[in-house]
Amino acid sequence: MNTLDQQKIAHQQIDHIFTKLFPTVGMTVRQSQIHLAHTMFDHMVNSKISLNDAGTGSGKTYAYLVASIVFIQYRANCGLYFAPVIISTSSIALQNAVLREYLPLLSRVLVADQILDNPIRAVVRKGKRHYVCDVKLARAIRKLSGAKKNKEAARAIRSLQYRVDVDGVSVTPFDHQQICVPPKCQCRHRDCRYKRFINGCQTEQYHFQICNHNYLIADGIHRDSAKPALFPSPCTVIVDEAHKLPETARQMFGVSLTSTQIPTLIRHLREARQPQWAETLRRSSLNIYTMLSAPWDEGIAVEDYQQKLLPVQKTLEGLYKSLYPHYPLDLLDEISSLLNTVSLLSANQSKMVCYTSEDESNRTQFCATSVDLTSRLKSTLWNQNCPFILTSGTLAVGHDFRRFKELAGLVEEVKVVESVLPSAFDYGEHCMLYLPDHPLRLDGDAYAQELAEEIRSLCMGSHGHALVLFTSYATMTAVKQCLAVEPLPYPLFTLGKNNAHTLERFRATPGAVLFATGSAWEGMDFPGDCVSLLIIPRLPFPFPDALKEREKEQYPTLQEFIQSAVIPEMQMKLRQGFGRAIRTETDTCVVAILDERATADGRYHHEVLTALPDCPVTDQDWQIEAFLRRTKEDGYFEEGRL
Repeated sequence: MNTLDQQKIAHQQIDHIFTKLFPTVGMTVRQSQIHLAHTMFDHMVNSKISLNDAGTGSGKTYAYLVASIVFIQYRANCGLYFAPVIISTSSIALQNAVLREYLPLLSRVLVADQILDNPIRAVVRKGKRHYVCDVKLARAIRKLSGAKKNKEAARAIRSLQYRVDVDGVSVTPFDHQQICVPPKCQCRHRDCRYKRFINGCQTEQYHFQICNHNYLIADGIHRDSAKPALFPSPCTVIVDEAHKLPETARQMFGVSLTSTQIPTLIRHLREARQPQWAETLRRSSLNIYTMLSAPWDEGIAVEDYQQKLLPVQKTLEGLYKSLYPHYPLDLLDEISSLLNTVSLLSANQSKMVCYTSEDESNRTQFCATSVDLTSRLKSTLWNQNCPFILTSGTLAVGHDFRRFKELAGLVEEVKVVESVLPSAFDYGEHCMLYLPDHPLRLDGDAYAQELAEEIRSLCMGSHGHALVLFTSYATMTAVKQCLAVEPLPYPLFTLGKNNAHTLERFRATPGAVLFATGSAWEGMDFPGDCVSLLIIPRLPFPFPDALKEREKEQYPTLQEFIQSAVIPEMQMKLRQGFGRAIRTETDTCVVAILDERATADGRYHHEVLTALPDCPVTDQDWQIEAFLRRTKEDGYFEEGRL
């Protein structure tokens, strides 16, 4: 049977899975989802780099999983060697969902229908620090006998004798450091469980290997530099949440310094009986530690961070010379790595550009990255001889992928193909966009106070149940201080350093209001009535940092730079924020954009409407409550009031 016949059979299988098998487990047949799976399969067969903008609720995860498993079978039927599918995501939540929910369900229905003889096998791949080093674990267990350690901590350490993955075990950060695989593993243990796990991942036992974007790029860097690859050669690579890939590349092709790295080394120096060096490093790093521990302030100049790093660099240079070669390799490697990072960040190099951003703990990180990210991505990823399926809800503006292709180094790539799948949600019925007819002046002297009053008024109309997405921590703080004088009549939460705890409390408090910024613009789910009003005070234009200044130099005029780079990035970020409003097919929500530039007479009104799904638009605030009265149950209006 030739390959065209095999392709026809494969497409028939895709139809059969979606229209016959999935309905038996309660899943709805969606023709757009089926079309996406067919499209992805064809792009795999033709070894394309496939860009798929799939709106919220479109079912893209099952689309690429079904296409992938059918592609594996297609290859086998064509007599090709077995190769796994690599799935890369930016969030642990999605990795776990694919491993524990999506793939098990798909496996059950395919085995039951005898499409597969055996269940689908998958594994999550992570960096070394997520796994147990048997030599270090044995050393830690020996220390338990005479140590004053609480029973729960000791039990957690002993439990790792029966599992190689540290994640999910409640070990302290100190204990984790004592038992995890070091960055430069030189273990001669004859039966190392970590090495057995890695060797097993190089065999044919897994259909799917799941990782984050960092690990995917690390594998590409290994291949590009002729080092042993982290993965076996894949038959296809799926990049979900692909809009995060360029930002991950920034990190991977550069260095970053967070508030935890220097304190960790100080602790390790004390453990190595070097209290004087520990105290010297603590004192020299106090200023930079204070800056990194604070919430990210985009207004602080890079030069201020560099100036505070100079005494740290001098201390680390003296420290390394003093301890080398008399101390353990792990400690020397840690000092050397931190010294390299600090040295790069302190200097102005032509091939690197420094910038600041928000880290995962809502604090500041100081970073430097390559000025030529696009060529690095091309050599590490796009030059690999396999298909790539990239998908996200925010890869395109309308049907235009140009900005993402520029950021990802795909503008001149001939293998690129594109598809757009609209969201399955009925925004026309379930959503309303509010653009005030008398918006606040962004440059007004009393902006924070006026914004606080506007937020209060809108929250009264929605009876709480609101998420306010700020673009600036400083503005969020100022508005919260204004509201402290005359508090909202609803519980108010602020997303800060303890995200998980705050989100849990917000979701569990009916009628509450949440102030958030940074990472809250994407990747957070608020289904049901929890967020029935989404307020965006200011359009999320990218901040003009050193990276943007470098990019601006590539355009002939400032206006062309704004039209080609700045506005599309704002539109993509706005879509991400808008996505917090409607998370299920039954959700209803009002989205209020208060920026004067978004209103009917505003400079970017057309660009805002182009970026968002079609839904009714109003400039009258009284229609907010009228919309909610029409779409909510009576009990909604009795929740949350203090």
